[in-house]
Amino acid sequence: MATSRKRPRPDMMEESQAECPFSVIHPDPNEKEKKVKRRRQESEDQPQPKILLQASPFSPMGKFKDLNNTMDRHYQVQPYQKWMDMTRYNSFVLNGVKYWSEGFIFVANSSTIERQKNPGETLQPRKKSDDDWVARILEIRASDEHHVYARVYWMYWPDELPPGTQDEKKLIQGRQWYHGANELIASNHMDVINVVSVTAPATVNQWDETNEEDVQPALYWRQAFDVRSMELSSAELRCKCNRPENPDKKLVGCSNEDCNKWLHDECLIHEALLKTFKRLGTDKPHKPAPIKKEEAGEGTKRPLSPSETGAAQTTEQSIDVKPEEQQQTIQLADVENALPAIKAENSTLSVVNSEPKRRGRPRKSELQDQIAAKPYAGLFEGVILSQGEQSPSILEITDLRENVTGGDKSWTEPLQCLICGQEIQ
Repeated sequence: MATSRKRPRPDMMEESQAECPFSVIHPDPNEKEKKVKRRRQESEDQPQPKILLQASPFSPMGKFKDLNNTMDRHYQVQPYQKWMDMTRYNSFVLNGVKYWSEGFIFVANSSTIERQKNPGETLQPRKKSDDDWVARILEIRASDEHHVYARVYWMYWPDELPPGTQDEKKLIQGRQWYHGANELIASNHMDVINVVSVTAPATVNQWDETNEEDVQPALYWRQAFDVRSMELSSAELRCKCNRPENPDKKLVGCSNEDCNKWLHDECLIHEALLKTFKRLGTDKPHKPAPIKKEEAGEGTKRPLSPSETGAAQTTEQSIDVKPEEQQQTIQLADVENALPAIKAENSTLSVVNSEPKRRGRPRKSELQDQIAAKPYAGLFEGVILSQGEQSPSILEITDLRENVTGGDKSWTEPLQCLICGQEIQ
């Protein structure tokens, strides 16, 4: 399997790259108009290359600092005339699999090559950025069945976010705590690839965070990355802490209709353990208070998490881009001799749930801040228990203090909303 050119990587080997004679540049259209005026004397049979505008196929729910930012981008493929002389197609067929313009694809990289060369060898744990790259096809052109190319926008794995990426008011790099295992980030990073680098079709859905019933069982995206400004679009903020949601973790919904907020389970646990530490400290045992009998009301029940309720919804397929002069689907000849057969049923992506590593040892001040933020660490721990849809979730607290006797070592408490303060039913 040959790989395509993409973001530069130190481990990219020239021999592993599929031959692609095209590159993409992004000239300033205003500057180009000035140059054209100076060259009016040139012959009409040698027209100047046009600067085209690519309308972004992505419309993130979040916002950029510039509210008018559409991620549309001017571009030009070079060599210009060679690219324009090729025929434009709606689709291509590779090893019996049909790929359409506007569709998502997996694209081989150097890690893909290594895994295929050594299928029985034990490799290092795989990161998301080591999996096949993902792209969205914008345009397909070919000179013949042996020379077929696709102009694409790259989807980023969160691990690939470069240093200096602006996320709200912070400068970040790589995967953040709120990024899910199957999460991608849309971008306006354009490239041209040789289609023999394509390994399989990909299914990528846009996640609407405002829809509490929207479940994402496959690859999805919610944020967009503008490579011009190095800025991420915003994500929906949740909870009292005003932080985004990690769809791989649970949220708890407040049952108070006047509040109706979603809360991070870790925030609920943190606040409860802070209260427990303030009440018991390091040496007081927990002694249960007399239980008051109350009639069970029929308060509004809310699901544990918007990511776990309702049937999975699949977004509609992309609308195929129709060229001005529609051509029949092109068949790639002799591709099977150059590449291993790719079966559609093998296109399922293996999910590796890996956490980002912290670099270096934490400073002493960082350790002190962590201790101050969680004075209960090593003394108490908590977990939220679900009791089914008909009963409210509860918090189970465990006393880890071995030197404290005379009280319960484990007990449960109702959950309280961190915003309105009412008990969550």
